[in-house]
Amino acid sequence: MLNFTQKERMLLEDQKTHEQVCIDKYNNYASQAQDPQLKALFQGYAQQEQTHLDSINQMINGQLPAMNQGSQQQNNAAPSKVQGTMANQSDAVLCNDMLMTEKYVSDTYNTAIFEFVDTNVRQVLNHIQKEEQQHGEGIFHYMKNNGIYNPQ
Repeated sequence: MLNFTQKERMLLEDQKTHEQVCIDKYNNYASQAQDPQLKALFQGYAQQEQTHLDSINQMINGQLPAMNQGSQQQNNAAPSKVQGTMANQSDAVLCNDMLMTEKYVSDTYNTAIFEFVDTNVRQVLNHIQKEEQQHGEGIFHYMKNNGIYNPQ
């Protein structure tokens, strides 16, 4: 049975809220996306975010979740389109918002990881953070491949 300090419990509650926001945004944005490829990407990420939420809830309930290492590679990067293809403007807005969201959520996991005493909990949080970073990478690649973002 996991026992948390008040601060650790607060951090888990914050991450629970963040995961729910990600689930809601990805599902909402999947329904709004014009490009079927982007729709599929967002739907896959929504499923992974649900797994993150389930893991956080298990920890809040005192249980260490089993780590499914295979899930890390799901929807890691968006398949390529022809370079220079311009995406629809509303899809660009969705991508920019989700990339910003993933940056924020990944950062909050970084802070939380340093606050936990239990090494196993840190590893679970690190696993989730890595997947959040992979979501950001997938969105970045979609944006780059669809003319939404051009790294200089």
